[in-house]
Amino acid sequence: MRNRTTFALAVAAFVAPLLGEFLFAQGQPQQPAPAAPPAAQGGAPQGRQGGGGRGGGVQVGVPAGREGVGGQQGRQGGRGRAAGPAGPAPRNAAGRVLLSGATPADKGVWIGGGIGQREDAVLQPWAKAIVTDRRIHELEPHTRCKASGVSRPFMTPYGVEIVELADAKRIYMFDIGGPHTFRTIYMDGRSHPKNLQPTYYGHSIGWWEGDTLVVDTAGFVEGFWMDRGQSPHTEMLRTTERFTRTDAVSIRYDLTVDDPGAYVKPWTATMNLRWSAGVELFEYICQQQNYAHELMVGQHERVDRTTLTVP
Repeated sequence: MRNRTTFALAVAAFVAPLLGEFLFAQGQPQQPAPAAPPAAQGGAPQGRQGGGGRGGGVQVGVPAGREGVGGQQGRQGGRGRAAGPAGPAPRNAAGRVLLSGATPADKGVWIGGGIGQREDAVLQPWAKAIVTDRRIHELEPHTRCKASGVSRPFMTPYGVEIVELADAKRIYMFDIGGPHTFRTIYMDGRSHPKNLQPTYYGHSIGWWEGDTLVVDTAGFVEGFWMDRGQSPHTEMLRTTERFTRTDAVSIRYDLTVDDPGAYVKPWTATMNLRWSAGVELFEYICQQQNYAHELMVGQHERVDRTTLTVP
C-alpha cells in the first residue's frame, strides 16, 4: 500500500507541471507562424534577415499582412500579374525629383539587399583579421539594438523610410527595424563642425546634383558595422553616398568609402534600392520575444548595455 501511494505521488509531481503548461497554453491566443518571404522578392538573404536570426528567412516583428514585403512590389500589378514597366520618378512643383511618394499620401519604404561588388577594396592586415573574426562569431551590433550607419539600414527586410522636410532643409532616414533610430542629413549648406562628436550615423551634409542626392558624412564611431561585416572601419572613416532615383520604383545607391585607418585606398560599391509601396514606419521593439538569442548574446550570458543605443 505504501509503495502504491509513493508511486502515485511521484506521478502527480511529474504530471502537474506539464498539465499546468498545457492549460496555460490553451488559455493563450494562438499566434500564426510567421510566413517566409517569397524568394523572388528583395530584402536580406534567406536565413540572414537584418533583425537577427538564423532561421529560414522569417521576418520577425513584421505586422500582420506585411510578411514578405519586398522591393519588387512597386513593379507588380497585383498578385499573380506580370510586372509592368516602371513609371517616371515623382517630382515636386519645381521639377526636382523626390525620394518618397509623389504626394504625402503615397506611403512607401526603400529596401535594398546586399551591397554590390566592392571595387578596389584593399584591407589593411589588421582589418582582414577583423573580417575573419566576424565571419566566425557574427556578433553584429545591429542585432543588439545598436544603430548602424552608412549602408547597413538598407540591408534589413524592413527597409528605410525617407522623409524630406523642405522648409527645415533636412532629410531624415528612418531605420525601421533593429534599433529603430533615424539619421539626419542637413541640406542648409552648412559644413561639418571642426570638433565632431563621433556617433553611429556620423554627421551628414547633403546637396542635389540634378536627380542625385549627394551626402558627405564624417565623424563615425567604430562600434557599428557599415554592412554585414565585410567592411570594418575606424573613426577616420568618411563616406560619400549618391542616391539617384532612376524611376518610380528604383534608386541607384553609390557608396565611396575613404578610411586610411582600415584600407589601403578609397573604394566604391553600388546597391539598387527598390520602392515597397503602401508600407510605412511601424512599431518595432528590438529583441521582441528574444528571437535569435544566439545573435543577441553569442556565447555570453549577458549583453553590455552601459553604452547608449542611439546616436
